[in-house]
Amino acid sequence: MVSLDGLSRAFGSELAVEGLTFQVGRGELFGLVGPDGAGKTTTLRILGGVLPPTSGRAIVCGIDVGEDPEGAKPHIAYMSQQFGLYQDLTVRENIEFYADLYRVPKGERAARLDRLYAFSNLGPFQERLAGNLSGGMKQKLSLSCALIHQPEVLLLDEPTFGVDPISRRDLWLILHEMVEEGVTVIVSTSYLDEAERCDRVALLNEGRVLALDTPGGLLSLLPGALASVRLSDPRGARDFIRTLPESASTALFGNSVHVLLAGGPEGRDQLESRLEASGFSPESVEMIEPSLEDVFLHLVREE
Repeated sequence: MVSLDGLSRAFGSELAVEGLTFQVGRGELFGLVGPDGAGKTTTLRILGGVLPPTSGRAIVCGIDVGEDPEGAKPHIAYMSQQFGLYQDLTVRENIEFYADLYRVPKGERAARLDRLYAFSNLGPFQERLAGNLSGGMKQKLSLSCALIHQPEVLLLDEPTFGVDPISRRDLWLILHEMVEEGVTVIVSTSYLDEAERCDRVALLNEGRVLALDTPGGLLSLLPGALASVRLSDPRGARDFIRTLPESASTALFGNSVHVLLAGGPEGRDQLESRLEASGFSPESVEMIEPSLEDVFLHLVREE
């Protein structure tokens, strides 16, 4: 459904996206994950036909969006990070306006509206002005407007940014329902815990793909075992641990230090002994399962 081949975009002398090459299949939930400035929004804008690429190609539903962006737009829906609907229109008026834009047949609108209200829980608020909605409800309204014409490809730019935990859960339930019906979803997020909900994930940094795989496949990229060290001086301990031969990499996580032990879990006891001998007195040193955040930080350091 979506194919990128050497896709790049420059703003002046700065490359925002550099040589992206990957494919996304029908009915796949694909995540673009990375920090601010990684190139996520630029990539989605190119796929949505909003921004032309500097070089390379982006094919969506068989259409080159660089050459024919208008031809691709009926097949896709693009939801930006910022709320972009009309705040002085009601929930229903906003959705009906998008139905007009996409020329949804009049005879099909009632059924589609009922379905959108059902899974977004916006039915009781259909006469409320969009400007008076909560942050989570605004995102659900934006998603409903994006889905009114039943797109084949859904592009979502950080849809849960600034949204409360319950609304985040609801939004992801909606996305999984869309995927089950065959819609291809490409979603960008800075939340690495959300990335674990995707079928596949591309980890981006400074416009380049560091790694692309299933969440489970990405977790297997860590070369060693992960230990969590809890102690009163995590920053000082991190700097000390970095000098140890058994430490492949370290990262701060609150009051803990995550340590990648190159030699595997056998290095745990040695690590604890070295810390105690140096006066750090760790409260605990436990072996833990790695997260995508651990993988991402390790890959950034390796790069």
